[in-house]
Order: sequence, then C-alpha cells, then structure tokens
Amino acid sequence: MNTQEVNVPSGADLSEAEDGSSLWQDAWLRLKKNRAAVAGGVVLITMVVLALLTPLIAPYSYEAQNLDLGASPPSAAHWLGTDIFGRDLLTQILYGGRISLAVGFIATAVALVIGVTWGAVAGYVGGRVDAAMMRFVDILYALPFMIFIILLMVVFGRNILLLFLAIGAVEWLTMARIMRTQVQALRQQEFVEAAISLGLSPSAIVFKHIVPNAIGPIIVYTTLTIPSVMLLEAFLSFLGLGIQPPQTSWGLLISYGAETMEQYPWLLIFPGLALTITLFSLNFLGDGLRDALDVRGSKD
Repeated sequence: MNTQEVNVPSGADLSEAEDGSSLWQDAWLRLKKNRAAVAGGVVLITMVVLALLTPLIAPYSYEAQNLDLGASPPSAAHWLGTDIFGRDLLTQILYGGRISLAVGFIATAVALVIGVTWGAVAGYVGGRVDAAMMRFVDILYALPFMIFIILLMVVFGRNILLLFLAIGAVEWLTMARIMRTQVQALRQQEFVEAAISLGLSPSAIVFKHIVPNAIGPIIVYTTLTIPSVMLLEAFLSFLGLGIQPPQTSWGLLISYGAETMEQYPWLLIFPGLALTITLFSLNFLGDGLRDALDVRGSKD
C-alpha cells in the first residue's frame, strides 16, 4: 500500500496563515483588482513622466512662435494645432502640465504638513488645547477662502511660489480633522501605552508611532486633494489671478481658449481634455485607495 507524504505546516506557517498578509499587502491586492484605479494610476504616472520629460520630448521650443501662421487647426506639423501667436499647442500643453501638476503636488504637500501636524497635536493633547485648536479650524472654515487667496495675490503680487503656499494654506482644514479623528482613536491603543511606559516624548509618540498608523486615510484624502487644488489653480488662472505669462498652465490655456472658442475651438478642447483626464485619473485612484484601505471591506 502506497503512502503519500503529507506536509504538515509548521507553527510559523500556521501563524502566518492565520494572521494573513499585512494591511498594506491586502490593500495592494485589492487595489490591483480595481481596474479604474489602476487605469487612473497609469494615466497619472504617464502625465507626470511627460511633464518631467517635456524639455526633451516637446516638438517645438516653448518660445517658438509663427505670427504668419497664426491659429491653425490640427495638422501633421502641429498635431493639436497652434494658437493665435502661431505657437504649437501640444508644446504649450506639455509645459502647462508641468506647472499644473507642480501646483497640485506642492500645494497638497503644504496642506499635508500643516493638516497632519495640527490634527495630530490636537487629537493627542486633547482637552482645552484640542477645543481651542479645532475652534480655530471651524472659524477658518467659515471664511471665504477664494477671496482670501485673491487678496493674497493682490497684496503680495502674482508669484508662483506664493500661489503654491496660498492654496496649500487653505486646503489643510479637512486633513486636520481627519488626522485628529484618527489620533483620538489610536491614542488609547496598547502600543501607545507601551510607548508612554518606555518614557518616549509626546512628539516621538505622535510622529513615530501614531501618525504612521493613521496614514491610510491621509493617503486617500491626499489623492483626492490634488485634483481639487489643480482645479482651484485652473479657476484662478481663468480669472487672471493664477499663473502669469510667460509661464503657462492648463488653467491659463483654458482661459485663452474660452476667449476664442467660437473661432478656434481646439484651443479650448485640448487643454480642457488634458485637465479633465488628469482630474478623473486622480479621482479614480483616490476612490480605489479608499476602498483598498477600508479594513471592513477587506473582511467581506
């Protein structure tokens, strides 16, 4: 009688099987199954790569113009046409993407630093400090931030660095609330009590132990903040208060296109498509990350 050899898993294997993969591994597996999120990630990476390589791949120089040619529709020489100054529209869109994406990422990074720090401190300290800090957030919520940004641009000048800081400074409020809620839920956990018993400083406990464990919702909100920041920059540029010539952005190109949309519709359509595709890709990626990092969803 033949006997088959049976592999008995070791205790470590059983423990690993029972515990399953980590939260991040599970999230990555769920994210890969979300086709919309994957497509959004691929499109976003493509846009970023194109923006970084623009000086190398742009078909024409950024300063090149042909006044005799003027605004011409898409052709073999100019795939997306030219504007009223005879400048290649594809080149303008590529260079505009560098500014629009930079605004989105840098302004969101500013909001991330302010919001995470503010919310973490308020949530961990609690008491009157928490109440005072969050009342300040509530007051800021009541202010018309569009007017605030416009006043900053008028008083300090239309500087691109100031634009990054101004937009970031008004986008951190929701991030602070999210971080505060996460910290309040985590500060009673055993690993925090263990860190306190070891004599770690409050700053070390907050930023080395609590914040890393609360980063999931922050990552999700960050991916959803970038498109709102880019849309805000586009709106400001449309009003003439954002990026100023000779620099350009998708919002500025859309503003120019809107002025001549009846005669030269391609000047509005193609920059609008570039912005729309990027915003959709970021939203798809953000929704996918939200679903992937949902622990309750992982148990379904």
